[in-house]
Amino acid sequence: MSHVRRCSRTACRQPAVFTLTYVYADSTAVLGPLAAYVEPHCYDLCAVHADRLTAPRGWEVVRLPVETSGGGPGSDDLEALADAVREAARPPSPAAPTDDAVGEGAETLRRGHLRVVRSDPGRGDHEPRDRG
Repeated sequence: MSHVRRCSRTACRQPAVFTLTYVYADSTAVLGPLAAYVEPHCYDLCAVHADRLTAPRGWEVVRLPVETSGGGPGSDDLEALADAVREAARPPSPAAPTDDAVGEGAETLRRGHLRVVRSDPGRGDHEPRDRG
């Protein structure tokens, strides 16, 4: 007996053919082929609900190509993509701050496109800049 996964939408009884994953750190919704197994924070969708999918304002929807060979899911590309995004969003291991100047201070921590910069230890905040 084959267990058919159903669409996650309320009251929808259609078979699921896509899996939706949200990557909150990147404000991205990833819609791809049905995952090989059920993930707790992923949503299985039927073709109708996948076509109607919209994302909140400011979010991007990434639609992965779906193989139509009928042989079932080969590799789980969606899971690999989600793992890669999680790895990229993971904060770097804490390292000793360097004295390399970045702008007017030294970079101490980086997370995504943001960075934490400490004041230049050689200058006090109360000294005026030389603008000449």
